[in-house]
Amino acid sequence: MHYAQSAGGAGSLTPILMIVLLFGVMYFMMIRPQQKRRREAEAMQAALSPGDEVVTIGGLYGTVTGVDDETVLLEVAPGVQTRYARPAIARVVTRAELPATPANEDADTVKE
Repeated sequence: MHYAQSAGGAGSLTPILMIVLLFGVMYFMMIRPQQKRRREAEAMQAALSPGDEVVTIGGLYGTVTGVDDETVLLEVAPGVQTRYARPAIARVVTRAELPATPANEDADTVKE
């Protein structure tokens, strides 16, 4: 009879282990990757600089013309600028690179 009681105790531990295992799998399959994506998005939004071409969460393409702590100023058409919250930037299409020559020199050259 003593053996029956110890076997019954071990059987009640199995459902608890299954629940713990289920939560462990959910953490590694769902929660952890989502946290990683959020950290990457925050890093991308923090690294925005003028000249970057971006896409907003609404699908609007634009070029960053100004950045402050909470907002980003985008030029969506020549002479048309709109202001967006930093979290509204979904991804960077192309990063701005420093030009090798100033832009004014290109305007001074004459093509013949």
